[in-house]
Amino acid sequence: MEQSATQAVTESNDRREAAPASLRAEHSAPERLVLARGVFTGPSARVNDELYAVVKGGAAIRERLSLHLPKGATAHTNTYFGRFAASYWQRWTTVTEVVASAQLTVGNKANVRLVASDIAGHRRIIASLVATSSGVVSLTAPLDQYVDGGALWLEFDAIGGELDITDLAWTAQAPERVRPVAIAICTFNRAEDCAHTVAALASDPTVLAAIDAVYVVDQGTDLVENRPLFQRVRPDFGDKLRYIRQPNLGGAGGFTRGLYEVSAANEHADVILMDDDILCEPETVLRLQAFANLTVEPTLVGAQMLFLLNPDYLNVGAEDVHLHELKHGQKVPKALRNTSMLKKNQERRVDAGYNAWWTCLIPAEVVAKIGLPVPIFFQWDDVEYGVRAREHGFVTVTLPNAAVWHADFYWKDYDDWARYFSTRNSLIVAALHTDLDGKAITREFFRYIAEHLVGMQYGLVHTTLQGIEDFLKGPKVLRDGGIDALAAARATRNDYPETVKHPAATPPVNSADIQVRRAGGEPSRTTLVLIKRAIGQWTGRTQHGLIGVTREDAHWWHIGLFDHVVVTDASQSGVRVRIRDKARARALLIRTYRTLRKLRKELPALQAEYRAAVPELTSRENWARLYGIDPS
Repeated sequence: MEQSATQAVTESNDRREAAPASLRAEHSAPERLVLARGVFTGPSARVNDELYAVVKGGAAIRERLSLHLPKGATAHTNTYFGRFAASYWQRWTTVTEVVASAQLTVGNKANVRLVASDIAGHRRIIASLVATSSGVVSLTAPLDQYVDGGALWLEFDAIGGELDITDLAWTAQAPERVRPVAIAICTFNRAEDCAHTVAALASDPTVLAAIDAVYVVDQGTDLVENRPLFQRVRPDFGDKLRYIRQPNLGGAGGFTRGLYEVSAANEHADVILMDDDILCEPETVLRLQAFANLTVEPTLVGAQMLFLLNPDYLNVGAEDVHLHELKHGQKVPKALRNTSMLKKNQERRVDAGYNAWWTCLIPAEVVAKIGLPVPIFFQWDDVEYGVRAREHGFVTVTLPNAAVWHADFYWKDYDDWARYFSTRNSLIVAALHTDLDGKAITREFFRYIAEHLVGMQYGLVHTTLQGIEDFLKGPKVLRDGGIDALAAARATRNDYPETVKHPAATPPVNSADIQVRRAGGEPSRTTLVLIKRAIGQWTGRTQHGLIGVTREDAHWWHIGLFDHVVVTDASQSGVRVRIRDKARARALLIRTYRTLRKLRKELPALQAEYRAAVPELTSRENWARLYGIDPS
């Protein structure tokens, strides 16, 4: 049933009244807005302090927002979290001048320098002073020479005595109004992780005061509200915390619920979408919010991702999507990738195509103009929303020096049920936003599938084909928000033994029979090698015996040499056993031919069908139906 205008207004009024009072209130701005604070140690012992500040010449005493230097020591904030990303602020905001200030307690004398870099990383001093008594010091820098790159930082020398640095802040002239902001956290059976993320937000009084609401959307059975930590910090939020339970509609459904609730409560409020399983840096919330308040036009502002297991390393400086190739997560040219931020800084400004939703701020104007996300359950939902926003004039900025730590992607095995959504949703998103070349797409799919058949990953091929086949069903496949698709993707993989992970110490084979074989270099003529491996697999001209292969050597062109392989899982938590099966390979090859032929033939019509369905799919009425909300 369609929702009437009167019903929509009633629902909006009801949800507005149920929202936290601070989310509904007007927000006046201070005279100066804090853009970033000086933070000197991380939120966890696993984080290296030198991501915040570097000290030389003595043992410093660090606290979250203060730094004690012994006599003769020096310190600088030319670090990942210590820098001010001048190029981004000059390019995208109204800020023309920034002030760096700090409270100094001076034992004898201190030198303070405001330093800048350019696109090549060359250092220059913008301003300096000598402090001989305690008090607040301020240094000013115009933002007029950083369009293509460069940053600002501070340097301190404790001369002849100790030096204490507190209340360090980068500030600018504030706008007339500060935009309300809410945080939406989507979680599914990561209750302890989610509780720690919520606790991190509560741990910082300034952050807690700055955010107007936190929506925890719990879609699991292991409930966050049952965690003692969550219950312990819940009172810290007062009226600001809302805990919502709903069916598992994936990341798309969980994050959209936050957008749905906040936009109903206050059509002028921004929403920061945040993963449940991150290590949260609360300062990042303030930096995203400050940037969003000062952009020239409403802008999606994303945090960067640092690796959780390798916390010094940046995932990527900025990402883009190549829709015609069905590839997301593509590095923007000149952006850093998989780089230690203790060794290198991102000097160049790199402009993102979209930002993943490990942490990303969505302005109110975007939701008002383009609607809610597409209900594609999992993967590509953030890509689609970023692309759709750009088509309507809203850019995305991935802000350096604002980040959270998220599980390292390369520790996740590629062969799992998520490949279904990656395949299906990549086709949906590309169909919505570009004109796909059916011939090129089917050719790439065939090559991809052939490689995995040679690698004896029959379950992965099945999951991929399942994704394509469901795309061919048209928009009706999204009717339930992905619940049935998830169940089918998981259940049907049980028919393929190589998808099962076994303990490395007790594999379903005789360990004494395993012979480890290392891979050589990558072949230069991969197409010819693929044909050769396929013939070998088809005819049984493979090396017999039980072969062990490490994760780093698990290439199709290496595994295709054998017929019985024990492969280390990417998670390093177990192994999988692959066995050559000609009959299964033949059946999958026939299915591949039929599926890809149909895809090539029907792609133009499907694109039109999906595009026509977007207004209904992204409507509040559709999401209310999925949430089981009665708008009447």
